[in-house]
Amino acid sequence: MEEKKSNGFAIASLVLGIVAIVFSLIGLSFPFGLIIGIVGIVLGVMAKKKNPTGMATAGLVLSIIGTILCALIFIACAACIGAIGTAGGIGAAL
Repeated sequence: MEEKKSNGFAIASLVLGIVAIVFSLIGLSFPFGLIIGIVGIVLGVMAKKKNPTGMATAGLVLSIIGTILCALIFIACAACIGAIGTAGGIGAAL
């Protein structure tokens, strides 16, 4: 009977991908979510090279989704803050 080896990189990538998504949803997307997502992507790629399993693929996909979601939320927040600053400057001038 063949014994299955657990891939620590795949598990770490999966966990970091989930944490990156959760951080983006609770508003901690920058810098924590982005950093965690990028580390998850690196670990996911390493896991896919070492032992290409479904868990490695899932970790890589979740890390990519978490990183993209964190980046989009950060850009949206920056745009909103910029719009508020611009609107405040126009109102003050009138």
